[in-house]
Amino acid sequence: MAGLLYRLGRFSARRHWLVIITWVVIMAVAGVTYSLFSGTISSAISIPNTKTSQVQDELADKFPSANGGNGTIVFETKNGKAFTDAQKSEVADFLTKVEKLDGVKGATSGFDTQDQLDEQRQKIVDGRKEITDGRAKLETGQDQLDAQKAQLTSGKQQIKDAQAQLDAQKAQAEAAGAALPAAQAQAAAAQLQQAQAQIDAQQAQIDAGEQQIAEAQKTIDANTKKLDDSSEELEQGSKLLDLSKDVRFVSSNGSAVIGTVQFTKSTYEVPADTKTAIADDADSADISGVNVYVSNDIAQGVPSILGPGEIVGVVIAALVLFLMLRTVIGAAIPLVSAVLGVGVASLASLSFSGLVEFISVTPVLGVMLGLAVGIDYSLFILNRHRTQLKQGMQVHESIGLANGTSGNAVVFAGATVIVALLALNITGIPFLGLMGTVGAVAVFFAILIATSFTPALLSLIGMRILRKKERTKIGNTGSTRVPNKPMKTWRAIVTLVAGVAVLGTIALPATQMRLGLPTGASESVDSSQYKAYKALDEEFGAGQNGPLLVVATLPDSISKSDVTATEVTIGEALAKNDDVKAVLPIGTSSDRDIIAFQVKPGGGPDSISTENLVKDLRDQTVTTDDGTVTLGVAGNASANIDVSEKLSNVLPLYLVVVVGLSLIILIIVFRSFLVPITATAGFILSVMASFGGLTAIYQWGWLGSVFGVHDPAPILSFLPIIEIGILFGLAMDYQLFLVSGMREAYAHGASAKVAVQRGLHAGRAVVTAAAIIMISVFAGFIFSDSSTIKPIGFGLAFGVLIDAFVVRMLLIPAAMHLLGQSAWWFPKWLDRIVPDVDVEGAKLERSHPTSGQPGQPGQPGHEDTHTGSHALPVAPDANAHESGHPPAHRA
Repeated sequence: MAGLLYRLGRFSARRHWLVIITWVVIMAVAGVTYSLFSGTISSAISIPNTKTSQVQDELADKFPSANGGNGTIVFETKNGKAFTDAQKSEVADFLTKVEKLDGVKGATSGFDTQDQLDEQRQKIVDGRKEITDGRAKLETGQDQLDAQKAQLTSGKQQIKDAQAQLDAQKAQAEAAGAALPAAQAQAAAAQLQQAQAQIDAQQAQIDAGEQQIAEAQKTIDANTKKLDDSSEELEQGSKLLDLSKDVRFVSSNGSAVIGTVQFTKSTYEVPADTKTAIADDADSADISGVNVYVSNDIAQGVPSILGPGEIVGVVIAALVLFLMLRTVIGAAIPLVSAVLGVGVASLASLSFSGLVEFISVTPVLGVMLGLAVGIDYSLFILNRHRTQLKQGMQVHESIGLANGTSGNAVVFAGATVIVALLALNITGIPFLGLMGTVGAVAVFFAILIATSFTPALLSLIGMRILRKKERTKIGNTGSTRVPNKPMKTWRAIVTLVAGVAVLGTIALPATQMRLGLPTGASESVDSSQYKAYKALDEEFGAGQNGPLLVVATLPDSISKSDVTATEVTIGEALAKNDDVKAVLPIGTSSDRDIIAFQVKPGGGPDSISTENLVKDLRDQTVTTDDGTVTLGVAGNASANIDVSEKLSNVLPLYLVVVVGLSLIILIIVFRSFLVPITATAGFILSVMASFGGLTAIYQWGWLGSVFGVHDPAPILSFLPIIEIGILFGLAMDYQLFLVSGMREAYAHGASAKVAVQRGLHAGRAVVTAAAIIMISVFAGFIFSDSSTIKPIGFGLAFGVLIDAFVVRMLLIPAAMHLLGQSAWWFPKWLDRIVPDVDVEGAKLERSHPTSGQPGQPGQPGHEDTHTGSHALPVAPDANAHESGHPPAHRA
């Protein structure tokens, strides 16, 4: 590899214009492919195959009419008073305008929705009154009917008595019939017959009356049943309204109203142009005396790749380069190289955004890494080249040798970062894997640029890379002071113990870290999202910002008549959970086997109470007459839980892969077991301290005014795993650049403890500059407008600060001192098997001694006394190992 990079460096130096033009063409091609094939970038974070996504998919399948995302627009009067009729009319006109936008299915005014709810409640009141009046009428009719029944019963008794009397008279007449004259007998019979006819007529009247009373009773009974059924249905409706009594779309004082926008696609798939159009309309809305705010699900846009903070970070990096190199042209080379690498990598990656879904943070992360490592990698090669020029090496040879030595170290360091980033793909989370891939692409191009474009620029500039004063002293660098004494053992112990204690203390808040997704409260206080979030919180309750969607899957389909009763049964069961403020039925599937509810929690979307509510709802068992109901939950809180659960499940595998592969690389590079182990232990301290700082500032709100944290919230759910991957790679960079100098000094005959001091002395200047540059670039993103980017920038900046200046420059040297020669122990049989990667290009360096003065190749010159790939020149150690034998190996 060193020989290949040497030849690449020489080629780039000889054909510098060809290399420069080639990279410019590559940049142009990347720009063309971007313009032709790029797609939209989403601001929403989604993970497939989670419980939340399964609920959303089920809803899309069972509720096609409701298939589409929703967005919220908040209207609030400026004077805090109720809306006037004119303002209500203007709000309606605004929503009508929004409804006409492409991708919008409908827009509903909260006034209309609240009126519907109020009308339903009034209907319940009116219905109860009607039922009460109806019951009173039925009771009056029943009383009248009962009186008629009593009269009828009395009449029947009278007829019965009259009939008995008549029958007795008939018997007497028959007994006396023979003794009476015929005429008298006939007259008596006629009288009896007439009396019987009267009784029969009265009986007929009684029978007719009974029939009428029976019919009237049937009518009363039927009407009573109808009233009972209506009353039961009314009471069920009343129970549903009682469950949702805390759901409002107009605030209690009438000063705020919620407008709902329904999209034709899910919120994640809504084109950015549609959301932007709504947000722009809201910003330009001219409703007299009314503020219009769009919520986070509409206004959350794509953050700018380079804002004022990021530019300041790059400016600081430029100042560090200038202070280190003392030449403007020298400081410009790493910057130009890094910008070119970022441009090519970003355009190339985004060319695939039409095929793969990119979230907004993905390209920003690529820019972050590309700038940071691009500057550093070019700086390492440039610094080595400058050192060799000052020693008398001619330009092209120096470029080639710098590329073969420091460039070789850059390749191995970059490979460690790339491995850590690409390993994010094993998480099985698409957006996370893509972020890792895009970051790896940025690092890959940074390596290519540093080992080809940078040498071409160095050749083009020639000796002007050195200051005039330096050019006058070429070949006369003088002696370089190097440490000849090891650090004091007590100092190493104190440094190690104190350093671990301090980092452990900083890491303590990490034990309380909570993970979540960003909400409107995380946005800038001047943003529409933040104002909408706060207005909803203050006027409608915290739960209005994060309502939960609960889907109840029934054992069997139910009839239409049973829908309301089933909704009441399930709704009342849901309402029994702690922290449930309201339960509102949304609808029933066409085959009536699924019922959807909106549950309003008492806490916000990122509160612990809402998180616990989601878990309780998922564990809850609800039983109906047909069997057990299965509950599913969706919403921001449930998505947070699902993301955290999935990430926690894959984190162990990720760590095993990343740490395992990197340990293998470090074992091969350093030919030691203890050095990679101490490197990994140091990384654990760095990352935990970084997590502690993140938690204290962004979750607890410490120093919030300094870092723009106005509303502390859980840490971005995917930040820990992203930071672990990136920081591990960068930490191994610094480990490689510093400890390789220790290894080289040890291989040249210095004792193990003296070698620690010499390696640190050789590498600390350039590593310090590189770390400051990287911290500056990352820190620039802390002040981004995006709530997603801010904590990423801080975590990486603080992590590099801790790792470079505390772990690598204090703790690792102290640990290496205490380990002594055992740090370099390596089994002989394994030493024969493991390939000698010569990461520092030592063999190449020995085969290419310094020659002649600049521009005079072939002349004998000053012998190269370099002992570190990237470091300032260090004189060869005069003290051999105790055995006195020359070193047989040099890493």
